[in-house]
Amino acid sequence: MPVLHMADINLAGKRVLLRADLNVPLNAHGEIIDDTRIRASVDTLRKVIEAGAKVMVMSHLGRPHEGMYDERYSLSPVAKRLSQLLPREIPVIRDWLGTNGVQLGSLNDADIVILENVRFNVGEKQDDEGLSRRMAALCDVFIMDAFASAHRAQASTHGVARFAPIACAGPLLVNEIEALSKAIQNPAHPIVALVGGAKISTKLEVLMQFIAKTDQLLVGGGIANTLMLAEGMSIGKSLCEPNLLADAKKILKRARTQGTPIPLPTDVITADQISDHAIPQLSQSNSILPNSMILDIGPKTARHYADILQRARTIIWNGPVGVFQIAAFSHGTEAIGRAIAASNAYSLAGGGDTVTAIHKLNIADQISYISTGGGAFLEFLEGKTLPAIEILQKRYSEIES
Repeated sequence: MPVLHMADINLAGKRVLLRADLNVPLNAHGEIIDDTRIRASVDTLRKVIEAGAKVMVMSHLGRPHEGMYDERYSLSPVAKRLSQLLPREIPVIRDWLGTNGVQLGSLNDADIVILENVRFNVGEKQDDEGLSRRMAALCDVFIMDAFASAHRAQASTHGVARFAPIACAGPLLVNEIEALSKAIQNPAHPIVALVGGAKISTKLEVLMQFIAKTDQLLVGGGIANTLMLAEGMSIGKSLCEPNLLADAKKILKRARTQGTPIPLPTDVITADQISDHAIPQLSQSNSILPNSMILDIGPKTARHYADILQRARTIIWNGPVGVFQIAAFSHGTEAIGRAIAASNAYSLAGGGDTVTAIHKLNIADQISYISTGGGAFLEFLEGKTLPAIEILQKRYSEIES
């Protein structure tokens, strides 16, 4: 990847602004549910601190209203967890572009602070130039290490890299690109992609790309439901997107034309509600009751998917195949997760729910690479240019010229 690497810069005494991805899920009490992304950032943070830099960490968390502080989206729980992992006390600086910004000037070498949620700043999502310049003025070196946000052209991911004195890629970002590139550049065949999740609308392009680039495409969740409906099957009250049936039919037709039809579930687990108290029923895909919802693939389908996965040499996994958060509807996702873990294939997994499922199954050490990205993961695999990486490449080319 033709970008300047953090490892090639002497960071001693430098003011470093590091864009990490610390956007972790929280429960209703503001407690962290899954700290995967925090733990993924620890190695980079340790290296920058040990290099003797004055470290300022930026991240977003959730989707707050821009320009308004909202405690529900504060990075305080993240700072608390990072303080435990490093371990050292890490303060959160609020209003860091305003009066509190003065505190940043008093940082000593090897100090580290977290700058409060970047999305509290007006203009963040719009990649506002004025905001980007104010961010860039805080540092001597900007490090982009948030792969999961690399597909967004925003002030803290893209704009600041335009104006910072030096802009480079952190080790996590570099590792992500190298791992994902391995899956799409001269991969070992057969290649199997498994795409699950709720909405087909967010994955139309990647489904089309996978049909062209893989040897077999497997589907689950709401995506499978919409494809089943497009095939004329009754899906009861199951989650689907009927307004996208024309697109779903195109996907199925394209797969048949390519000679690798998408196998749809032949049996499913249904219930009349999504809850811990729901009574699961095994149903055949051609006999789903009108008031039932498909909440998981059935055992026969799970075995079929597992057989395909076990024969693969490259596996790309994005999305669960059912409502795995509820035990009664987790068996399908568990079956395919364990099949991937047992496979000798190079396996690449990405997406928030996918990562949560992997850790729930305790199979992380059996997956070749787990990406921290969701949307960025899919867009990179689609072959799209990610804005935050593109600007780093541009800055590097300016140095080389």
